[in-house]
Amino acid sequence: MATKVARHLVMAGRLAEEDPERAYKHARSARRLASRVGVVREAAGIAAYHAGEWSEALAELRAARRLSAGDESYLPVMADCERGLGRPERALDLIKSPEAKNLDPMGRVELRIVESGVRRDLGQHDAAVVTLQIPELRDRRLRPWSMRLFYAYADALVEAGREDEASDWFARAAAADRDGDTDAAERYAELEGLHILDTEGDETEGVVAEAAVSEGAAPADAAPVGAGLVDAAPEGAGLEGAVSPDAVVEGAVPEGVAPEGALAEGVASEGAVAEGTGSEDAGDVSATDIEFKAAGAEEPEVSGEEAPQVPAVFLEPEPAEEERPPSAE
Repeated sequence: MATKVARHLVMAGRLAEEDPERAYKHARSARRLASRVGVVREAAGIAAYHAGEWSEALAELRAARRLSAGDESYLPVMADCERGLGRPERALDLIKSPEAKNLDPMGRVELRIVESGVRRDLGQHDAAVVTLQIPELRDRRLRPWSMRLFYAYADALVEAGREDEASDWFARAAAADRDGDTDAAERYAELEGLHILDTEGDETEGVVAEAAVSEGAAPADAAPVGAGLVDAAPEGAGLEGAVSPDAVVEGAVPEGVAPEGALAEGVASEGAVAEGTGSEDAGDVSATDIEFKAAGAEEPEVSGEEAPQVPAVFLEPEPAEEERPPSAE
């Protein structure tokens, strides 16, 4: 019996991203075999969440909390499920509950991202921005939650009509997004009026991109390949004290490489919650994609690095004809 349950749980985990419906079927099969095992109910709840089955996810996670002696790590997912069901008030009740104070740092950040999405669903766009102005946003080091928090903050700024500030935060999110989990690079390019073209290079490894820029869209001295992010936010960005130089990943800019205001951009690719997280309507919250921490799991390792590696793709103006290198012929 244990072997059968374990096989179903393994398949549920493997298929969670590529085929959430099938993953949910495996989780339900495990639940039928071992419905009184906390980790099985937890897996069923997370699988239901990824499949968009909000009611089932809530029921399973409530059962998992009872079987796991009141584990509070499920709260961000449960609040997002309430949001998915179109019940923002209930989501806020969970977010403001006393149990939320027992979450670890990662859980608290995820809960803030969910709350920001709830505020946007209620039309409270300025409150959605303020909700994410937490100390973790100004952390000078790259943390496990940095990319998702930067993206969610940029997304909230766009909804609030503060696109100039949002552009800067999308750039920071892209620099922290090493695995291409979000579309931060594309969002930044869209706000800046740039277009990314991927090309294959014969003499260089990886992908190199050039920006097809409309006339006047980029300065002639745009950041060269190898330039990092400029570590200064636009003057007056955010509410008072909300955006400061401390909000930028330390060491992201090599001295003397990029002119002021020039931003290098990486290639990125569904960003929940979190997760950026709020969707345009209350029913579409899959963008949150909360990264769930199982009960009893170890704290996420904090990167000791002071800055993310700059991705291999940058936005550059296409060189003038006379500046092109001579061909091999």
